[in-house]
Order: sequence, then C-alpha cells, then structure tokens
Amino acid sequence: MGAGRELYPEERREQILAQLNQDGRVSVTDLSKQFGVSEVTIRADLQALAEHRLVLRTHGGAVLASRAFYDISLAKRRQQQVPEKSRIGEAGAAMVANGDAIFLDSSSTALAIAQRLKSHRDLTIVTNSVIIAHEMLDVPGVTVVMPGGTLRRDTASLVGTDGLGVLQGFNIQKGFFGAHGISLPEGLTDVSADEAEAKRPMVAICRRVVAILDATKWGRVGLASFARPEDIDCIVTDVHAPAELVGMVRSLGIEVILV
Repeated sequence: MGAGRELYPEERREQILAQLNQDGRVSVTDLSKQFGVSEVTIRADLQALAEHRLVLRTHGGAVLASRAFYDISLAKRRQQQVPEKSRIGEAGAAMVANGDAIFLDSSSTALAIAQRLKSHRDLTIVTNSVIIAHEMLDVPGVTVVMPGGTLRRDTASLVGTDGLGVLQGFNIQKGFFGAHGISLPEGLTDVSADEAEAKRPMVAICRRVVAILDATKWGRVGLASFARPEDIDCIVTDVHAPAELVGMVRSLGIEVILV
C-alpha cells in the first residue's frame, strides 16, 4: 500500500473494518505495514472506530465488536426515544400532502412517519425499508417503490445503488432521513458505509432534504457522511436538542423544527 496513493483516514478505516469483518481481528503492527503508515496513525484509526462502537480495542490491535454491540436491530431502535420519535413522526407526516412523492429511509423514525400516512391519497413512497413496505401493504392510497438492492438483515433494508435507474423521471418532493448523528462540518452520518452509500444519491434526488433526529443524535459522528450541511433543508428534532448546536445549524440557513 505504501507505494500507492495515500488513503484518506476515512478510506483506511473502511478498509480496516472490511478486514475485521473478514478476519475478526487485526494487529497494529500488521496494519501499519499494510497501509504504509505509522503505528501511531493506526492506533488513532482504531480509537476512532472504537469511539463509534465498531471495534473493541485489544492489546496490540482490535477485534470486531459483536453485532449486538454496534449494529442495533430495528426492533431495539424502535424501543429507544419512543415519545420523541412519535412527535417527530407526527411533525414529519404533517409535511406530506396528498399526491406527493416522498422518500423514507430505513430508520425507525421514518417508520414513525409512515405509520401516520395511511389515510393519504395518491401518495408515492420511495423507500429502501422492507418494514415500511410491509407497513403499507394494506393501504390502497399509497404506492410503494423500492429501488432494489441487497438485503441488510439487521436494518431490514435494501442497500446498493444498482436499482436507482427506476427513479429516473420521478419528482420526489421531500426525503426524510434518519442518521446515526449530525455534526459540523460532517453533516449527517451513518455507522454503516453501505447505508450511507444508499442514502447519498437519494439526498441528491430529493428536492427538499429533511433530517429526522432525536436529541441524542446531535454532536455524534458516524463512520460515513451521506449529506453535507449545505444539502440539508430542514431538521425535525425534539425540544431536548442542544441549544448551542441548534443555533449553529440555524446560522447556516437550515430550518430546525423542535417538537
């Protein structure tokens, strides 16, 4: 690796995670030789991944954190911040009109929006969430479009960008995006590079990008960014969001709705 282009830290950390997924453990010494960087740099990489709860540090290296530790299942996520997500879901649904085409991602907060759209008419929902698609099976006024992809079981979502061609010609008024965190200057981030890759082109397609985040997400940074601050039009969050960060975001011209 040392003779090629030096990787950005984010690229190197993604490759470290990929190696961990394959081998289960890595050593600082081996990674230093593999990437042609110092052991101090590798330790910083592993510490950053550990802070995001993606790996567990060990003497001389790291091991992959268990799925139960770093990949919270949709069922568990639905049990977290329930009152806040309910209010955010209600506020998000209030933005949707009959006849709209919208995007809902695979977040539990997007599901809270979907559950409040069942009385809408002539509504098109584009989603990569298997759960949201199932939720709308018995709703005649809603058409569900799934771009396709590879099933990610822990989030019950389809990831990958191969199926985006089906959306050519769609006018998607609003996209609702959950995230692992929002921060400056990173914007909206996810702990999964696959999820971020699936969301990134949808951010570009939607005319209005609405982040749906409870207060616990402010100031958190995930592994991969999928929306820059300038891509975000509106954030719907709860009243416990940190006032200083909310003020900083509003100063960028982003609307913040507190519920």
